[in-house]
Amino acid sequence: MRILTRYILREVLAHALIGAAIFTFVLFTRDLGHILELVVRASAPLPSVAEIFFFTVPLALTYTIPMSVLVGILIGLSRLAADSEITAMRASGLGVWTFLRILSVFVVGAWLLALFNGLYLSPRSQSALAHLEDRLKGSQVSFEIRPRVFYEGFPKAVLYVQDVHSAQGAAVWKGVFLADVSDAANPRVTLAKEGIVVSEGKDRLHLHLMDGSSHEADPKQADHYQISTFQQTDIPIDLPSTENKPEDSVPVAVISTNNLQIQAKHVDPVLARYYLIEFHRRFALPTACLVLALVGIPLGLSSKKSGKSGGFVLTILLVFSYYAVSLVGISLARQGKVSPGLGAWFANLVFLAGGIFLLWQAERRPFELAALRLRWKVQPFHQGPSARRTENVFERVANRRRMFRASFPTLLDDYVLRDFFVYLGLILATFLVLTLVFTLFELLGDILRNQTSPLVVAEYLLNVTPYLLYNVAPLIMLLAVLITFGIMQRSNEITVIKATGVSIYRVVAPVLVAAAFLAAGLFFADQFYLPHTNKRQEALHNQIKGRPPQTYLRPDRKWIFGRNNQIYYYQFFDPDRDQFANVTIFQLDPASFSITRRIHAERAHWADNLNRWIYEQGWERTLRGSAIADFRPYDVATFPEVSEPPSYFKKEVKQYSEMNYEELRRYIHDLQQSGFDVVRLKVQLHQKISFPLITLVMAILAVPFSLSAGKKGPIGGVATAVGIAVVYIVVLRLFEGIGNVSQLPPALAAWSPDLIFALAGGYLILKVPT
Repeated sequence: MRILTRYILREVLAHALIGAAIFTFVLFTRDLGHILELVVRASAPLPSVAEIFFFTVPLALTYTIPMSVLVGILIGLSRLAADSEITAMRASGLGVWTFLRILSVFVVGAWLLALFNGLYLSPRSQSALAHLEDRLKGSQVSFEIRPRVFYEGFPKAVLYVQDVHSAQGAAVWKGVFLADVSDAANPRVTLAKEGIVVSEGKDRLHLHLMDGSSHEADPKQADHYQISTFQQTDIPIDLPSTENKPEDSVPVAVISTNNLQIQAKHVDPVLARYYLIEFHRRFALPTACLVLALVGIPLGLSSKKSGKSGGFVLTILLVFSYYAVSLVGISLARQGKVSPGLGAWFANLVFLAGGIFLLWQAERRPFELAALRLRWKVQPFHQGPSARRTENVFERVANRRRMFRASFPTLLDDYVLRDFFVYLGLILATFLVLTLVFTLFELLGDILRNQTSPLVVAEYLLNVTPYLLYNVAPLIMLLAVLITFGIMQRSNEITVIKATGVSIYRVVAPVLVAAAFLAAGLFFADQFYLPHTNKRQEALHNQIKGRPPQTYLRPDRKWIFGRNNQIYYYQFFDPDRDQFANVTIFQLDPASFSITRRIHAERAHWADNLNRWIYEQGWERTLRGSAIADFRPYDVATFPEVSEPPSYFKKEVKQYSEMNYEELRRYIHDLQQSGFDVVRLKVQLHQKISFPLITLVMAILAVPFSLSAGKKGPIGGVATAVGIAVVYIVVLRLFEGIGNVSQLPPALAAWSPDLIFALAGGYLILKVPT
């Protein structure tokens, strides 16, 4: 019995580990880009980067451990059932409760691990991650500053730097413009030829400026203007901290489990409800390991003909069902319709009842899951390689109805493409279901808080689906090619085809052609379809979040760099009437980076007949170094040299995903003239061409790996797919991060992943025995 116990546990544990690796990686990739950018920017020491990695993993494990338990049980037992091993074990006297006792070792172990992670590791990790981000703020600031970009990350200051030079431990700034906007109507301006930021602790730093001047005007007395020069000066800046926030503003996720109940007694009832929901949820999510196992064991034992594919489909359905029921329970608890405990445990109670019923039913009379099988066209996938070998490959092809009737593609192409598109559709549906479930789960709080209509939520999910599919297309292509040729190789179909004199290159040609068409489809979708759906889903997302269609970081203060070395500052701009309120123009000398003229007006409006701005109730000062060369107040004035039209200030805030290639190119050119950061947008511009092409590259790369992994079994194939996906995501994010910090030209940063994987795929596919 011990040998049989080890055999069953080994089968289940192997698939559970693969599932845990896949799910954890998928959730972890959301933060991977930020972490890799810290590495390439060198603003965070490697030990701190390693801490970020370790602190991020426990949060992902909170969700992936229960899912991996279900994956291991369903796929492991389904494989045993498909090979009639479960039938042999049941015939030898093993009942359902015996399997439950054997698997309880694995399930209880996973539950204890999930409980330790949910109650202790995850809250401490998130709290430590928040403290680490506070500690790294000072060291990251100097590297976050972009040249010729207005930086508004400080609480009461706006910073503009003309140029940035890298240095050890910090960055040296050339041409510094700092505006203290504590008084938004009258900012105090400091300019310096050179500067550097020095950290004074986790929540405070100071700017060390050299060879500059400070300018301050008196809004009540226009003739008063103060200029002070300096050789060196230090300006302290306070950073926002999460350390000393009020208890009601601290995220519940970072509060320790013991303190959740304590703090719930000292806050208002609404906030206390959220604390108690989080408290019960930390126990309920780990316990999902137990209830999902109760459901998974009888279903896995009864899937005699569906095999691993049936277990895979069941996993997706059960995960979707569990999180859907969990969403209902938590939403009811947040609305106060049920107690926090009942809401958090609602999904577990439902699945517990279902699991007990299934166990009782399986013990009384074993049942079949044939109804869950996808009968049409996917029988080879369900039966496995052993069943595929029972008939000749050419007989199977001859008996099939062809997808294409023309002479090209040939019968062989039709056969390969049919399997390829079936697996592509299955994988596509899986990715889509999982992604939409997690998206809906993340938006639940906003949906309930803002009482969003179900029709709006449904429309949002419908419009966000193309964007999600576009982003995962390379990974879907990778998996589909790996499965298609991996199964053909394992069932010796590739060997039979090559024995007839057909080259392996001819076998894979139709799939590569299909991948090329799909890549072209992605490109054209990004040009003509995705921008419209992305705009719509962004508007719906803001509606669900309770935000206006467009949001600005600081809508009451605007800074724009003009065409002729001018900096515009205004408190209000009416784009319909083309009117400014409280507008100031700083004319700069690019050589000395000092103010040569300053124009201020209480109001300004655009005159179409004059084709210029009309300024009212203001003054003009001409400066020479630290001296005022001229001062002129006015009631009405025009300045022909200030030539920016109203359209220059009507820059619509857009996301790169809401524009096609040509629109994004024009948008970058427009923003660059105004001093906005366009480095990231330039990388995204080149990725609009390089990203669709990576779909074809991944298909080429997957071919040699599928042929080599075919004999290693499905575990080897999945491990290969996960490994390639990990490398792909890391390389893509790494080069994107390098390009975003201007350490690589945008074109090279965008195309490097394509070149690397294309060269690797071309080399490996040329070495495949033909």
